[in-house]
Amino acid sequence: MKDKIKPTLVLTVICIVAALLLTFFYELTKERIAEQKELKFSSSVEALFGKTDSRLLDTNFGFDEIEAIAVTPDGKTAVQVCTDGYSKDGINILVGIDENGAVSGIEFVSLGETPGLGSKVRDISSFREQFYGRSAVSDELDAVSGATYSSNGMENAVNTAIEVYTQNKEAILGG
Repeated sequence: MKDKIKPTLVLTVICIVAALLLTFFYELTKERIAEQKELKFSSSVEALFGKTDSRLLDTNFGFDEIEAIAVTPDGKTAVQVCTDGYSKDGINILVGIDENGAVSGIEFVSLGETPGLGSKVRDISSFREQFYGRSAVSDELDAVSGATYSSNGMENAVNTAIEVYTQNKEAILGG
């Protein structure tokens, strides 16, 4: 009887200790992780619009792909979108929308796509530039050869940013 209970008891104790350690280290690091995410977001907004103040909105307007939205005093908007490419949630970009409602720039927060293939959506500037100037959702795409899923993911991300902006422009710009 002892031989049957002892392994179960040992495994239970190990699981409890591991769970407590994970909880402790999560609590210890969650603020630093949040600060790093905010810093990365701020530096991406700065890369899009230059040195400027921005106001962060605390809503995603019902779009699950929207991570954050920031608005500058001069009416420029940065929409952070995380969507699937070849990898689940592999494309995390910041789409800059100018005061006229057109895409003015794209900055990568992170890219989890296949290096050398899917990463071409970041590396080939002419691919990104085809989205610049868009002010409406479009299905015209000149995809990167060998990176169709990643290209479609980028198009989906940009279209999502445009859609959330056009549907909620007054709320975004008005505060």
